[in-house]
Amino acid sequence: MPGSDERSAFDRWPARVQRLVTELRALCAARLERVLLEGLDALDDGLYQQAERSRGHLEQQRCFDSRGLLRRGRAAFLRQALEHVAESFGRMGEGPEPPDPAGAPQALSLLARDEHELTAAAEQLVSRGEVHTGPLLAELSYRLAVLVGAPPLEGAALPTSPRNLAAAVRRALPVLDLPPEHQVQLVQALERKLADTLLPLYEAINAHLLADGVLPHLRAFAGARPAHAPPAPPSIKAPPPVETATTVPAPRNEPITVLESLRDLLARQRGGANHTPAGAAATPGELEAALGALQRHLAQVTDRASRELRSAQRLREELLAHLNAGKPAGAARTALSPEQDDTVELVARLFEQLAQQLQQGPGSTALLGELQVPILRVAMADRGFFEQAEHPARHLLGTLAEASRDWGDGNGIDPDLAAQLGRLVARAQREPPSAGLYTSLLADIRHQLAQLNRKAQVTERRQVEAAQGRERLHQARQRAAEVLAARFVESTPRGLLRALLDRAWSDVLALALLRHGEDSEAFAERLRLTDQLLGRLPVEDPLRLRLAVEDHLQQIGMQAEEAEQVAQRLIGGAAEPESTRNASPAAAATLADLPVPGAAAGPPSATDLALRLKQRQRLGEQRGGPAQPAATPPEPPLGPQEARIHNRLRQLPYGSWFEFVDPATGTTTRRKLAWFSPLSGNSLFVNRRGQRVAEMNLRELAAAMAAGRVRELSAPRENLLDRALRALTGSLQRAPAHP
Repeated sequence: MPGSDERSAFDRWPARVQRLVTELRALCAARLERVLLEGLDALDDGLYQQAERSRGHLEQQRCFDSRGLLRRGRAAFLRQALEHVAESFGRMGEGPEPPDPAGAPQALSLLARDEHELTAAAEQLVSRGEVHTGPLLAELSYRLAVLVGAPPLEGAALPTSPRNLAAAVRRALPVLDLPPEHQVQLVQALERKLADTLLPLYEAINAHLLADGVLPHLRAFAGARPAHAPPAPPSIKAPPPVETATTVPAPRNEPITVLESLRDLLARQRGGANHTPAGAAATPGELEAALGALQRHLAQVTDRASRELRSAQRLREELLAHLNAGKPAGAARTALSPEQDDTVELVARLFEQLAQQLQQGPGSTALLGELQVPILRVAMADRGFFEQAEHPARHLLGTLAEASRDWGDGNGIDPDLAAQLGRLVARAQREPPSAGLYTSLLADIRHQLAQLNRKAQVTERRQVEAAQGRERLHQARQRAAEVLAARFVESTPRGLLRALLDRAWSDVLALALLRHGEDSEAFAERLRLTDQLLGRLPVEDPLRLRLAVEDHLQQIGMQAEEAEQVAQRLIGGAAEPESTRNASPAAAATLADLPVPGAAAGPPSATDLALRLKQRQRLGEQRGGPAQPAATPPEPPLGPQEARIHNRLRQLPYGSWFEFVDPATGTTTRRKLAWFSPLSGNSLFVNRRGQRVAEMNLRELAAAMAAGRVRELSAPRENLLDRALRALTGSLQRAPAHP
């Protein structure tokens, strides 16, 4: 129902007008809510990708904060935007508010850069929407104007115009409290989503008004405009000029029929020979019945052959068999008309091109094979399948192909996703084709893919955090090794003390660096303990030193008993002999190794403890994994080509995709560069599901790219279905091979 500010105008309208306006408001709210939600989801995904590609943690945190604001404020954003559109319906026919003569003139000021970019993005939304919906928007402006008894509605006065929708978005933006650059990204995301929605929305509103008898014979043209009036929007087209004997007719910009163009190319490739039916051509009803029977038959058959892609010849044979099923032997046969035969040929070739583009194994081909006959049924009944880029069946086919490519590997599509998509494709096999069916299937597939994307993002984030942790540990361990190496120059330890410092105490120093930093008191305290163990500083309280060493060794994962044995063997306790009490720890360790007369065999010797230390698992190492080298060998210099590739790799954003080629089998695998360290060059590669598949240095990656074992994948400029259609056109343009 209208709000209080518009109730007076709404109540003055007749009952029929009130009913129509209420119905149109509900129709627009249902469609626009879905588009706004898709735009918010697109921005959420875009912010995640932007955070993954960013080099600094501040920018990453800014993106994640905006994602949180987006999720908390999405309900308020939807409410504000839809309320603006609903209020616009109640204000239809009202003239613009007169300017206040007593009002003070507004001062001019410079427009902020962020506000300018946001205004430019909104204007882009308006201009793109008006260009793509011109005639339908013109008809809508006249029909709504007649409905409320007003002049043609234009601009913000038309509730569903792109300009008013942009105003609704601008009104709702403040509730999200996003940074200015993310507001611009949201407007741009909504522009892409609205581009696919405005045309069917205007068609639905015009059809609703037309069904109620509002201007059934309307042909909208632009009228004469006064000189001081603003220019007409692109939605109003001027009438064609009247041709006279002295004027040259202007070329007609009629759309080229895609299907007829493909049929012409097909006829040229055949050498001009057209298909001649061997009998009476099938009527649309007969063809629809035969396709339905073939589709039901294939849905009931579960063998592997039923899921394979069919050639054009096989499709013709199966279709003709169902067309002539049940006829007597001498009866006239029903054949395909030239257009029907060409449609079979084109659909079969289109699926062949899609299969070549995928190259993902049998799983993807099986899904395409199950969808081939339903798509053929759509193409036979609706020429818009080839003509309209936004056709629901085309969207479904393209989305399914993209999912098979993105979520597959060398062995085929992911089994879980294949099962989910298989259940959805089974619906297309069982049910008759319709726009509602394919729109529903498309929404279900996108929902499944959105869930997989969210799971992959969480998994990938965990892998990146783990890789960053390993990198920080590696840097801390290198710094600890440098600190110890500088001290070893002055005093070189041996035996158990050397094993302790190399295999355990370096982890103690590294852990202090990770937790507290190099300038912290905790790290300085561990350095003092190190100097006392090396004899560089005097030991005033051996018991306190021994307890501190035991505590720090237990913090890096050493068992309490083993830590006590090592510390006892190196430092001893309070009841030490006078000969070792004043000696350095290194000398005390040497003396402690001497056998004590009358002592029973009990604690392990220093040699045994040293062997245990050399075999112990280091901090951050996985059990059973390769041990990290104590020193990194010098890297060989890169060649000129490898150096150029290496410099480019260091500039690549996170999220870039690469294709790895197996030299043994020639199979390719797509991997995503999720993260790399600018310091060490260590990089992390994940698959589409966010799982870690490889870790390598950028120098190794540059060498592999120079050798041709790895290729960088550029972002595709067109989707998979468009590439398949372009490849189909190219194959039809090539001359046939003559024997």
